[in-house]
Amino acid sequence: MAYTILIVAGDGIGPEVMGEVRRVIDWLGAHRGFDAEVSEDLVGGCSYDQHGVPATDAMIEKAKAADAILLGAVGGPKWTATSYDKRPEAGLLRLRKDLELFANLRPAICFAPLVDASSLKRELVEGLDLLFVRELTGGVYFGEPRGIEVLADGSRRGVNTQVYTTEEIRRVARIAFELAGKRQGKVTSAEKSNVMESGLLWREEVTEVHKDFPEIKLDHMLADNCAMQLVRAPKQFDVIVTDNLFGDILSDEAAMLTGSLGMLPSASLGAADASGRRAALYEPIHGSAPDIAGKGVANPIASILSLAMALRYSFDRGADADLVEQAVEQVLTDGIRTGDIMQPGKTQVGSKGMGDAILAAMAVLAGK
Repeated sequence: MAYTILIVAGDGIGPEVMGEVRRVIDWLGAHRGFDAEVSEDLVGGCSYDQHGVPATDAMIEKAKAADAILLGAVGGPKWTATSYDKRPEAGLLRLRKDLELFANLRPAICFAPLVDASSLKRELVEGLDLLFVRELTGGVYFGEPRGIEVLADGSRRGVNTQVYTTEEIRRVARIAFELAGKRQGKVTSAEKSNVMESGLLWREEVTEVHKDFPEIKLDHMLADNCAMQLVRAPKQFDVIVTDNLFGDILSDEAAMLTGSLGMLPSASLGAADASGRRAALYEPIHGSAPDIAGKGVANPIASILSLAMALRYSFDRGADADLVEQAVEQVLTDGIRTGDIMQPGKTQVGSKGMGDAILAAMAVLAGK
């Protein structure tokens, strides 16, 4: 039976980078027996422009039926005056909420050929390989009450509510411990238990889940200290589990340690059903980059590595995921660069040129 993949390229550079992903899928189908039925739909600003909403009910139903969703990016200045419920980002939030994608996996890996592209010293980031597990469907982004209200004196007040329940914390903590068991065996839980009751609950519930994983080392760290430690000594971390807001901020900080946001993929996973199948969405973390959209210069590596995560987590095709990741590493070793990671003496290419290079490397590595 063929796998089903829904591609929602979205806005900005999304269609360009996802075009290269589609080429990799087609190559895997032709040369590695990867049987996938691929469909496409709209999400974000492009959906709002066509349908008046950033995510249609029909698209959501297609997403629920798919084995994996591959997303490009959403957003851009064109829609900044739109109400929050109609902004492109609301489409992504609805996908996460309706599919119950509660665990966001964001690796921060420093590829050896890009060590000198990091803003930190070589010795701090060489060999860096850490993984964020971010809670994705709770916290301040979804808590109620929320909104902007006019006060009696005519001034305004903005309200967002940070709220978590036992189960929301425990299920994401469990995934963090499970993944750490396949890595270096260490979890750091980041919160603000010193000033936030929700942070104290987070610490207590993660500690409770840890009882089921005695072989894993657990550290607790305040989120502001975690931010500092990421730029002081990032290799001390293995898996960092944290809430929606802190995960959003800290994982972007860690991304820049690797040299470029254009390099990093992510996965958002739901709970496993009786058959072991999980709803899953895969996306680069770099955003829509409207300033370079349509120029053919965007870096597609993060999107292609997001496909590799899908191969590993949704399709149980670890060998194919390894092939894609090794091809990316080889291309970087060969000095092929897009503009965001360009270095003196290297060869600069655009989106298609990078896709060409990765496909060529896959062919060589696979003996095709």
